Amino acid sequence: METRREERIGQLLLALKRSDKLHLKEAAALLGVSEMTIRRDLQRNDAPVVLLGGYIVLEPRSAGVSHYLLSDQKTRLVEEKRLAGRRAAELVSAHQTLFFDCGTTTPWIIDALDDALPFTGVCYSLNTFLALQEKPACRVILCGGEFHASNAIFKPLNFRETLRNICPDIAFFSAAGLHLQQGATCFNLDELPVKQWALETAQRHVLVADSSKFGKVRPACMGPLEAFDTIVTDAKPEAKFVEWAKTSGVTLLW
Repeated sequence: METRREERIGQLLLALKRSDKLHLKEAAALLGVSEMTIRRDLQRNDAPVVLLGGYIVLEPRSAGVSHYLLSDQKTRLVEEKRLAGRRAAELVSAHQTLFFDCGTTTPWIIDALDDALPFTGVCYSLNTFLALQEKPACRVILCGGEFHASNAIFKPLNFRETLRNICPDIAFFSAAGLHLQQGATCFNLDELPVKQWALETAQRHVLVADSSKFGKVRPACMGPLEAFDTIVTDAKPEAKFVEWAKTSGVTLLW
């Protein structure tokens, strides 16, 4: 039984050399087994591939790469993200239009919002959309496009055409790194077009990140920290960040 599992995973690895992702249904057809069999194969932590949003992708730690994978991040620093999300949710008023970035922190903002609060939520990632549709008084706008399984985002094929009629009251941004010189950064260049649209059109820019992200620099640059009106985190940052915020006129909340 174990040998058959290893053979199936080996075939999946070969298939992923030709493509960055493979739909579960396609994988089942390729291997001649049920989707449930593949799900069971991938449940163990030793698998070099993972199932994310209905797609099979490489597990980055097994592949020797360092890019962001949503499934790897969602169980990290949960309480810190919850606290930052709760603090950010305090900024929301009824009947506002809110943009929610991708990542594993922004769903905690949505979770902290009162179920009776009427608002419009704009998003472009699968996990954020799933959080928004749980809010009964929310009007949800999902920006469609090409699906990227590693971070579960939909990258609009023409994002200006899709989003040009929307001007959010508040844009909630996530980041994997906050650095005084290098600014706000994330792992994936694919996220930048929508992030930059939100920076251009939203009336208020709120960067929400847990305290582990301070001082880190990641490959994709979102912009300088001064581009954000407010930075929300779960604990008081180092003195140099606090002093910078006072000097730059950026509101720092924790």
